[in-house]
Order: sequence, then C-alpha cells, then structure tokens
Amino acid sequence: MCLVLLILPIVHPGEFQAFTIMDQNRDGFIDKADLRDTFAALGRLNVKNEELEDMVKEAPGPINFTVFLTMFGEKLKGTDPEETILNAFKIFDPEGKGHIKADYIKEMLMTQADRFSQEEINQMFAAFPPDVSGNLDYKNLCYVITHGEEKD
Repeated sequence: MCLVLLILPIVHPGEFQAFTIMDQNRDGFIDKADLRDTFAALGRLNVKNEELEDMVKEAPGPINFTVFLTMFGEKLKGTDPEETILNAFKIFDPEGKGHIKADYIKEMLMTQADRFSQEEINQMFAAFPPDVSGNLDYKNLCYVITHGEEKD
C-alpha cells in the first residue's frame, strides 16, 4: 500500500489536517511509528514492518509537511479521474457492456458503503436518466463528470 493512499480516506479540507492526523506523536515528522498508529486508528492492527518501511522509503528523506505535500502531489499528478470512475463502475459490469441496470445500481448505491439517499438517487437519474431499457450508460456518465459535457 502506498503512503498517500493511506491518508486519502481521512483528508478533509486541508492537507495540513491530514498531516497532523498522521503525525501521531506531534514531532513534525511522519515515521513508521506514526504510520502504525494511523493504521491502528483506522482499524488495521497487524501491519508488517516491511510494509511500513516501504512507505517511509517512498520519501526522499524525513517526511515533514513539505515532503508530505510533494509526495501527495506526485501521487495525484497524472491520475485519470475518468479512468478511476470507470473502473469503479466496471465492478458492476463484469461483461463490459458499458451500462448497468438502473435498478441494480440504485440498490447498490443505497445499501453499500457511503449510502445514497433517495433524493441523491433522484438527482443522479434526473441528470443521467436510464435509457428505455432501464440501463444507465455509465461510460457517458463518467465522461460528463470528468469533462463537463456529453460525448457526441
């Protein structure tokens, strides 16, 4: 696991808050002990030393706030949000058709992980209505989310 991916779930409005959360001993640096404590706070208790060492080795030196920001930016640079979103939808489309039954995605969004409310589902389907067969074109949805306009 990458050091930056560990903090993504706890990043709030500012990167400094994420850094402060991870700097458990408040010494201004993130080290293996801080990473172990952060994992423990997230419910993962049996992290191998090798995994922690690999994370710390990603940095060019001690991980202070400046190094943390640089690492964070490097991990995010070059990522393709459209591809990331598509990959999430593809989990529900094992045949790779490019669409998912609207009823199925509604059920998943309302019962799994960060559950959508009925109002959020209504908003999504108002913006991206299913076709006449009841399918949601998630490839077009992903394109619109990341580019702001529909494909021709």
